[in-house]
Amino acid sequence: MNILVVNGGSSSLKYQLYDMEREVVTAKGLCERIGLGGSRLTHTAMESGVKTVYEGAMDDHKAAIAQVFNALVASEGGVLKSHTEIDAVGHRVLHGGDKFTESAIVTDEIEAMVEQLIPLGPLHNPANLAGIRACRDLMPGVPQVAVFDTAFHQTMPEHAYTYAIPYEYYDKYGVKLRRYGFHGSSHRYVSERAAKMLGRESDPNFKVIVCHLGNGSSFSACKGGRSVDTSMGLTPLEGIPMGTRSGSIDPTILQFIMNREGLSMDEMIDVLNKKSGVLGISCVSSDFRDIDGAAKEGNHNAQLALDIFRYVGKKLIGSYAAALEGVDAIAFTGGVGENSGDTRAAMTSGLEFMGVVLDAEKNAERGAERDVSAAESRVRILVIPTDEEFVIAADTVRLTAAGVTPDSQ
Repeated sequence: MNILVVNGGSSSLKYQLYDMEREVVTAKGLCERIGLGGSRLTHTAMESGVKTVYEGAMDDHKAAIAQVFNALVASEGGVLKSHTEIDAVGHRVLHGGDKFTESAIVTDEIEAMVEQLIPLGPLHNPANLAGIRACRDLMPGVPQVAVFDTAFHQTMPEHAYTYAIPYEYYDKYGVKLRRYGFHGSSHRYVSERAAKMLGRESDPNFKVIVCHLGNGSSFSACKGGRSVDTSMGLTPLEGIPMGTRSGSIDPTILQFIMNREGLSMDEMIDVLNKKSGVLGISCVSSDFRDIDGAAKEGNHNAQLALDIFRYVGKKLIGSYAAALEGVDAIAFTGGVGENSGDTRAAMTSGLEFMGVVLDAEKNAERGAERDVSAAESRVRILVIPTDEEFVIAADTVRLTAAGVTPDSQ
């Protein structure tokens, strides 16, 4: 089966085309500046290595998808004879609320439910919907599957996802004000892969802490392939400080700053989402590579940003070991988790009392999937490149191949 995986942003659209019989990506690309003028599509045919750039108007996501189709069948860089060879489309959708505990074939009803959840994902859900609607319009009859970032974490127990606010607010507004968690496809992939690496894939008691570290970062505690707890909350703002997000803070800080700066709540939330995190502390960049370089040149604020990020990460690992009542493995993934040995070392340093011992030589190596724990470590420390798109493609195959239809869900 040829599965197109789509991740729609407000003015961008990422895609990958999978040949699922061989489980390989045959093409991938990025549409930029949709609806803004100066639109561009960068397309790569993976097996030939041919890279092409298309420039031209893409007024909306429907026009972007049409351009993707053109790239997929082009004489140069094309990998299909016709876009009708695409058997199904899998869409990443940020927020599924508590309505979706797993992926779903898109129907009018499902589409409406995703739209109802826009207040919980105001930046992402509209863009995800735009991608879904564009594909439904251009590919009538072709199954569309929504894969939700929040679905994997719906196995959390009530005491882990409930906030200590007046309970009357919990589901007063049509959406439950609770912890949902995000990066679900990544946490699912890495937790399953960790179990396979250690020969524990059928063990319901296998306990792993997944550290997804990048510009957006989140942690999860997983037991037997099920999420027990996670660091992001109602929105992706909660948890560890990230590239531009503050992470968890005392909410009265908002009141203090708003009163003195004359900010509205919307403006304050914008500060917390886009101007805080390691960018706000370092005053350098939201890119950890830039911050690391500045820190090595003696920039105090850059070093402080790294120290805060790593310290909070270590605390989360410790707290999740407590939540799991033990831990078998700690898995690092994401751009920072996979590539920063210093971050892995800092987040595991001092945890020897828990049986966590890093091998410095292995940790200094760069490469793909590997075990970087010392021989005497009771807890395995793993580096696992994530593959969220493959999870989306696999779910799309599973639902469509199982004969699930819009009417049978």
